[in-house]
Amino acid sequence: MKAGNEMNAMKNLRIVFMGTPDFAVASLAALVDAGCNIVGVITAPDKPAGRGMKLTESAVKKYAVEKGLFILQPEKLKNPEFIESLQALKADLQIVVAFRMLPVMVWEMPRLGTVNLHGSLLPQYRGAAPIHWAVINGEKETGVTTFKLQHAIDTGDVLLQKSFEIGPDETTGEVHDRMKEIGAAVLVETVKGIAENSLKEKQQSAFENQSELKHAPKLFTENCQINFNQSIDIIHNFIRGLSPFPGALSRLDDKILKVYRSKKERATVNEKAGTVLSDGKTYLKIAALDGYIHLLDLQLEGKKRMLTDDFLRGYRLANAQQ
Repeated sequence: MKAGNEMNAMKNLRIVFMGTPDFAVASLAALVDAGCNIVGVITAPDKPAGRGMKLTESAVKKYAVEKGLFILQPEKLKNPEFIESLQALKADLQIVVAFRMLPVMVWEMPRLGTVNLHGSLLPQYRGAAPIHWAVINGEKETGVTTFKLQHAIDTGDVLLQKSFEIGPDETTGEVHDRMKEIGAAVLVETVKGIAENSLKEKQQSAFENQSELKHAPKLFTENCQINFNQSIDIIHNFIRGLSPFPGALSRLDDKILKVYRSKKERATVNEKAGTVLSDGKTYLKIAALDGYIHLLDLQLEGKKRMLTDDFLRGYRLANAQQ
């Protein structure tokens, strides 16, 4: 009987979902599968992509079309026509997953407010790239947080959190793929709690401890350059933290080299940091302060991404020591 009451409570909520990439699809699908009443989906406008610059739909739009959900794709979130269309949906609750910043008039609109799913254990890693920075910083644990939106970014009252481990060699892409499923499940639990009025909101200050707050600003190309004048632990974490996107960058034979996976070799180093070493067949490594970084998966400018042994079979290194 209780399960039936939960389902009815969720069905009675009129929900507008806002999201764009694949990460958000997992959450939208989980809400639909849980029986939620999704009265509208807000996603990014179709954009030209590929060599033919063909208009491409967002991952969320593709899913919404498949499920026959009502879709809005505003260019500007303050556009009067969009605001009017959004108001007409009469949402009780809005849910935001991997979308853009909302104006106050939008996130204040529903009677139950707007809930955001964030890819960290807030208040840690507020910002645009929480998964990347957790991996770059060598965190052994991360998680997801659902919270109510308010004026300052990622500072709203917490509803639910769930933590999980990060493996020592796990990439941001791998954490992302696990997180989207974990986050989707937490989001469904959040909506159930809101529907039943059983969730207690907690200010983020209640989660702060003596450790310094770490932030997760957006990453740009200039942030992606590998500095080999550091320990192999820092470099290895940097590489996996930027994999697969935007990718950790170095140079090889005066060409841009993108590195996706690496392995650490702790050793006494006689070479200058940044020196490239290879037998031309099985290994390609670069000297750091306290050892070597073996490149396992890479992409040289003008070439396809490939494993290092495949790369070495078809490429003659110009400047490498053995």
